[in-house]
Amino acid sequence: MEDYRSIADRIAADITAGRLKQGQRLPPQRLFARRRGIAASTAGRVYGELARRGLVVGEVGRGTFVRASPLPPGRALAEPVTRAPVGPDVDHPPAPGQSELLAAGIAPLLRPDVLTEATRTAPAAGTPAARQAAAGLLATAGWHPAPDRLLFAGDARQAVAGALAALVRPGGRVGVERLTYPLVKEVAARLGIVLVPLATDEQGLRPDALAAAHRSTPLSAVYVQPTLHHPTSMTTGQERRRRLAATANALRLPVVEDRIWAFLCGAEGGVPLAAYAPERTYVVDGLSKRVAPGLTVGFLVVPEGHGEEAAGALRSGGWTAGRFALEAAVRWIEDGVVARLVEAKRADAAARQRLVAEHLGGLGVRSDPRAYFAWWRLPRPWRAEAFAAAAAERGIAVTPGPVFAAGGPGAEGAAAHCVRLGLASAPLPELARALRTLADVARTGP
Repeated sequence: MEDYRSIADRIAADITAGRLKQGQRLPPQRLFARRRGIAASTAGRVYGELARRGLVVGEVGRGTFVRASPLPPGRALAEPVTRAPVGPDVDHPPAPGQSELLAAGIAPLLRPDVLTEATRTAPAAGTPAARQAAAGLLATAGWHPAPDRLLFAGDARQAVAGALAALVRPGGRVGVERLTYPLVKEVAARLGIVLVPLATDEQGLRPDALAAAHRSTPLSAVYVQPTLHHPTSMTTGQERRRRLAATANALRLPVVEDRIWAFLCGAEGGVPLAAYAPERTYVVDGLSKRVAPGLTVGFLVVPEGHGEEAAGALRSGGWTAGRFALEAAVRWIEDGVVARLVEAKRADAAARQRLVAEHLGGLGVRSDPRAYFAWWRLPRPWRAEAFAAAAAERGIAVTPGPVFAAGGPGAEGAAAHCVRLGLASAPLPELARALRTLADVARTGP
C-alpha cells in the first residue's frame, strides 16, 4: 500500500507548482480516498500531514482549503501575479542610503590583517566590545542590561530558540499569546515543545489566564511580545506589564520577552518586563529589523546565574553569531549607523501607516501608527483564506489570520475572518495601489 506521506508529497508539489491555488477547497476525505483508491483512514492521514506542514487548513462544516504556497517569500505586500505570496516573516524594511552606510561600517574589516581575526569563530558571549555596544543599544528608560548578561545568536529567532531550549525540556509546555509569531511555532515543533495558547484582551496577555494555565498543568516558561505584538501590533501598558511580571514572579515562571520591534517605539515602547522581573526574564532582540536580514546578530539578555546554560543551548543548536557579523555590528552601533537607520525606519513606518489609514479607514483595520504591519478583521462574509486567495489573484500577498493561531480548541476560529498586512518592503506608490485594491475587494465581497 502506498505510504500516506508520498501522497502528501504529491499534493504538496501541486501546491508549490500552483496547480492547487491558495484558498482552493480540497475534496472531502471520503471522496479523495475513493478517487485515489486508498482507505479513508489513509486519506485522513494525508490531510493531517498536509495540515502539519502548514499547507492546508480545515474549517469545521466547510472543508479543507489550501493555505498558502511554501515557496520562499518575496516582497512584503504587493507582488506580481506570477510570484508566490509572502510568508509572515518578510518584514525587513530598507532605508534610503542604507547600503552606503553599511558598506562604510564594514570597510575596515576587509583589510587582510583584520579579516583574519574577524573570520574566526566567536563564543556565545561574543566579545567585550560587542557586549558593551549591545548593552548600550538595548538600554531604554527604566532598564539597562548589564553587559555581562549578553549572549549572541545568529538572529533573533535563534535567540528565541536558544532561550526555549535552555528552559524547556522536550514535551514541556510554554504559554504564548493565542495569536503569536509563526516562527515560534516552528521552533517549538523542532524542540518538541507544546505551545499553550493564552487569552488576551485589549491590553495584551491576561495575567489571570497565565495563572490559570499554570495551575491546570504547569508551564515551563511563557513567551510574550508586549511591544508591537506580531501580528496585532498591540502594545501592553505599564500597569499590565507590572501585573504580568508579578504573576510570573509568584509562579516562579521564566519569561521570554521578544522585543524585536520595540525599536520603532523608542521610549514610548514601555519599560520591558525584564525591569520588573529581572531574575527570570530572558530578553530577545536583534539587528535584522533595525539593519538588514542578510548580515545580522541576535541578542539574548539572560538573568544572573543563567548565562552558561543559555550559552550551552546556543552552542549545541549551532545558533551562535558569526564573528564577522559581531564585528560589523559593533562598528555600526558605535558609528551611529544603527541609530540613523532606526530614525529613517520610524519615519518610513509612519508614512506607510498613513496610507493604511487613508485607504482602509473604516474597514476594521487595527494597527499602531509606528508598526510595519496591520491586523485586519475583514468585513463579513469574507473569510481569511478566501480573501487571501482573492488578493493573490490581483497580485497582492496577505497572510491569513489562522497562520498565527497558537493552537488549541477554537484558536484558528478566532482569526478565521482576519488577515495580516505586511507593509515594509513595497515602494510607497505600489503599496498605495495595493491598499486601494484590497479595499475594493473587501467592499465587493466574495
